[in-house]
Amino acid sequence: MPLTLTLSKGVLSLGAEKQAVAQITDAMLKWHGLTGNKVMTPNITATVHVLPRESTFSGGKEFSGAWVEWKTPSFAFASREIQQGFFADATNIIHELSGGKQPKENIYVNVVHTVDGAWNLDGQAMTNEQLGEAISKG
Repeated sequence: MPLTLTLSKGVLSLGAEKQAVAQITDAMLKWHGLTGNKVMTPNITATVHVLPRESTFSGGKEFSGAWVEWKTPSFAFASREIQQGFFADATNIIHELSGGKQPKENIYVNVVHTVDGAWNLDGQAMTNEQLGEAISKG
């Protein structure tokens, strides 16, 4: 499940991005009841993009923002409880790691779901059912 963390430069201090990825990953696993799952944990990957403030916008004007985006199968983040709990955790993680400087209203979290059967695990396309079976073994 790829996580993309995009930040305006200066939202987090240099090196705090690694803490953010680790904590956001842990929160995702926690909210899905998968903490310690040996199949899912190594299949959560992440990229971090730190952009100049002049390249991040709100309402067409430059600003400092943070974006947490997951790409997942459709069964992930499916319950309202998980959505609300994880989104609050992710927002708080970025806010706290910024030393409280990054306003919560400028931290954005979203999830993009893939088409069933279009998920790659161990080099093969898997359906949601196949993926669920693999994860249940972990």
